[in-house]
Amino acid sequence: MPPTLASLVHHSALKLTVRAGEDRLDAPVRWAHASELADPVPYMEGGELLLITALKLDAEDREAMRRYVKRLAGAGVVGLGFAVGVHYEDIPDALVDAARAEGLPLLEVPRRTPFLAISKAVSAAIAADQYRAVTEGFAAQRELTRQMLTDGPEGMLAALAAQVDGWAALYDASGAVVATAPEWAGRRAARLTADVTRLRERPAPASSVVAGPDHDDRVELHSLGTGRRPSAALAVGTAAAPGTAERYAVHSAIALLTLTTERSRSLHAAEQRIGAAVLRMLLAGEPDHARAVAGDLYGALLDAPFRIIVAVGTEANGDALGALAETAESAAARSGETVLVVPEGDRLVVLAADGGAALAACCDHAAARETAGRSDDDLVIGLSAPAGPIAASTAYRQAEQALSVARRRGRVLVEHEHMAAGSVLPLLADDAVRAFADGLLRALREHDATGRGDLVASLRAWLSRHGQWDAAAADLGVHRHTLRYRMRRVEEILGRSLDDPDVRMELWLALKATSSEPG
Repeated sequence: MPPTLASLVHHSALKLTVRAGEDRLDAPVRWAHASELADPVPYMEGGELLLITALKLDAEDREAMRRYVKRLAGAGVVGLGFAVGVHYEDIPDALVDAARAEGLPLLEVPRRTPFLAISKAVSAAIAADQYRAVTEGFAAQRELTRQMLTDGPEGMLAALAAQVDGWAALYDASGAVVATAPEWAGRRAARLTADVTRLRERPAPASSVVAGPDHDDRVELHSLGTGRRPSAALAVGTAAAPGTAERYAVHSAIALLTLTTERSRSLHAAEQRIGAAVLRMLLAGEPDHARAVAGDLYGALLDAPFRIIVAVGTEANGDALGALAETAESAAARSGETVLVVPEGDRLVVLAADGGAALAACCDHAAARETAGRSDDDLVIGLSAPAGPIAASTAYRQAEQALSVARRRGRVLVEHEHMAAGSVLPLLADDAVRAFADGLLRALREHDATGRGDLVASLRAWLSRHGQWDAAAADLGVHRHTLRYRMRRVEEILGRSLDDPDVRMELWLALKATSSEPG
């Protein structure tokens, strides 16, 4: 504890006597300062014990003393020491009454006690308090380090909470709570995720102070990591601002968690390299080799149906892929799943268990972005159907096909299964397809524009009736011989035979791609 007025009064060598403010002697003293100025306030910082002999004061003027003491109290001076036997044999009643009125402690300093002795006592007490704080801080650092080595981050958080007489929580890269100490702090920590998310948007290291969820504590938030994006965050909740020893403990915890985070980052990079090798082998049709390389790290993922995600981000928002990777990895870590995440330049490949938490988190992440209006300008995702190791290359192609459709439709995510279950017609909504269709049908439309027949409508009716002359002619309201003549004209103009099924297919798709009629 820093020195207080009470500790100075009880100092046997100083012989100080309390004349006013007896109920405020527990105030800490930041320094002892002697000044004979009529107004020393401009030179005060707050927390000082001011020592005077009243050399330039009319200490018997009640109005002057009232103003003098009021200014001292307003400046944060914690006490006034008055030396008797110098200019005044006793402390004037005017000063005593003014001090009592303001509640400012007034100490009588005997003539045989020099101000220097009081300054030395305060300085020695402050030095002793700082030494104690540093010693306790190093002891806390050793304890936190021991707990980290023996029990990991959970043990270290428990030791930190005990050191600061409060609570502590660790958040992962997605802002989710990883661990808390004590256990009752879990709900409190979870209610600060929005504040943690805002902190993670700032480059590390960053910190902020927020009010606790119930406004009954003070919470410090610190980002962890040395990269551009923080890899984790620490929350420390206390009833008041931490002291020097507690501050040492918090800084030690930040250093230990940052070291652990960076070590985890290196391990994570190595795991990603292994994952990339496993993915290459799967796509090359070598599932047995992939299993051998995967080992215990990714082997469980290959034993059950999985899906492949292929995502592409834009240069304008390079963090989009990183956010998706963090989402998948955080969800997998919380659920105990295995997920394979492989960055490939401007794209990301994720192999996740079908029906697992990581896959669900990625789909929720995409849905949230789409709801927020962040479409293909930020992130585009294609999702394959469930597959196994033997069909991995097929699943990868499915994901790329779904990705291509998502781009054309302006969607964040498209699943291959939804493509297969739906109509092929939306896929024709592409500029290249429309250009092909317009070119294929242009000659027929130019013929119809001269008023010499309706070849396009006739062709559509004939194809929709699968080449049945009578039915198609009835739809058009013409004789079947007229329809036969028109189809010969179509063949002549296009220079292609309608007996060829490929030609019929191309013409039908061209009609669908350029028609506004429902299909």
